[in-house]
Amino acid sequence: MKKQLTAFFLSALLTLSGCGQELPDTPPEDLTVDDTITEQETVPAIVTLPERFALPYDPAVTLDPLTCPDGPHQVIGALLYEGLFMLDTSMQPQKLLCAAYSCDESKTTWTFQLREDARFSDGSPLTAADTAASLDRARETARYRARLSHVDMIVHDGSTITVTLLSPNAAFPALLDIPITKAGTESRLVPLGTAPYFFSESEGGAVLLPSEYRHSTLPAECIYLSPCSGATALHHQFSSHQIQLISTDLTAQSTYVPSGSVDLTDADTTVLQFIGFNIGNPLFSSAELRNALGFGIDRQTLVSAHLAGHALPAQSPISPCSPLYPASLDTVYSKEAFLDAMANAGYRTGTPREITLLVNTDNRHKVSAAHYIADMLSLCDIKITVSALPWGEYIAALESGAFDLYYGEVRLTADWDLSPLVGTGGSMNYGGYSDNGMDFLLARSANSEKRETSMRQLCRYLQANAPILPLCFKRTTVLSEAGVAEHLMPTASNPFYSMNTLHINLLKSTAK
Repeated sequence: MKKQLTAFFLSALLTLSGCGQELPDTPPEDLTVDDTITEQETVPAIVTLPERFALPYDPAVTLDPLTCPDGPHQVIGALLYEGLFMLDTSMQPQKLLCAAYSCDESKTTWTFQLREDARFSDGSPLTAADTAASLDRARETARYRARLSHVDMIVHDGSTITVTLLSPNAAFPALLDIPITKAGTESRLVPLGTAPYFFSESEGGAVLLPSEYRHSTLPAECIYLSPCSGATALHHQFSSHQIQLISTDLTAQSTYVPSGSVDLTDADTTVLQFIGFNIGNPLFSSAELRNALGFGIDRQTLVSAHLAGHALPAQSPISPCSPLYPASLDTVYSKEAFLDAMANAGYRTGTPREITLLVNTDNRHKVSAAHYIADMLSLCDIKITVSALPWGEYIAALESGAFDLYYGEVRLTADWDLSPLVGTGGSMNYGGYSDNGMDFLLARSANSEKRETSMRQLCRYLQANAPILPLCFKRTTVLSEAGVAEHLMPTASNPFYSMNTLHINLLKSTAK
């Protein structure tokens, strides 16, 4: 969804979402997020196009897509590198460097055939050895180590890659949007890739130029890279129109408010926000109580009033943008339904029970959301106090089990493997939830070819037993200078996903 906002309205929207406990439970009737956007969109903006399209770039930092930091270099990397697959806007894997693939009956051995026409920017053909080297290297990096932790072995032969897994995964291709670089160029600041652009540097500066081996229409014949280091310089260059596009999280702690008119385009992510329970607390050993509390959260208002609309409300731990999301299991928020559920669970007796909800104080949006949830759930016997802790103390409390409830956030993988979060002994299962039925359904969904059916059954069981209460999936935002990036359709990992339809509007040609 693309919106055009002036700095005034964007500032008002972000201020509304970031004022902590002073936020109302619902947006004021005369200034809801949707009303603000609709009103502004009806006023035509005066757009002055730039003469060139530029992205921020730090010459001192590697552009290696496996090891570079999150931020601007990941944006540039989307134009330089490709993976075996790419995730589309519904988080489904689409073949990119992979021409065909198959797996054995056990779903533990996967074979991938490479495209014969794939070339690196120097003209050399993509080989299985290059691909295997990149995947092996990714297994050792912080960004990809967790998603490849179940890989046992990667072997290559000619143009074929064979990956053996330690456990079944029927959705393994969804994990393989990992950028591939040419083996032997990893030590360069800019390794070679197969994407439609390649990096070039001269006395005039660094640019991205079209590769002669591209297989798609390109939005610009030259993309300039503007030297830029640090958030302050980045924001200054965007506000002063030296660069035309940045990707950001508008619910992060340090929210940037640009000047002038900008286009905002959100992209869905796999980042889940949720409420977690300490199952060791006798109060929360009751699935009936946990389930009842799930009826007490108005997720739509949570997202619009406390996350500035940059999230998708979710009642299952699968993004609503995915075709696997079981929308038919969702219920409409009702205060009466919540009160009835609490009464049925035996928690509307008038005897208060004091509990604490932990939240990371480093993000004011989460603190605001936590207070809102605490207020909504404190209508019956359960009385919730929010405890906002710095990140280190927050994590230490979770790891030691020193909490009742916590406001959590986790980046899930696109195969929707929930075992680290709710499986017995899961690495992110801080609440200590253990359930043989849950473990069975987790294993079956990983091995099932009928993913929609198996995930629906898993989500139904999750909702009934409620080891966590899903709240929403965050969305990242691509900010672009107004009128410049036409038909922009970003995904979580690629702001330029719509390469064939994206058009860059400039005042005049900058081709030299």
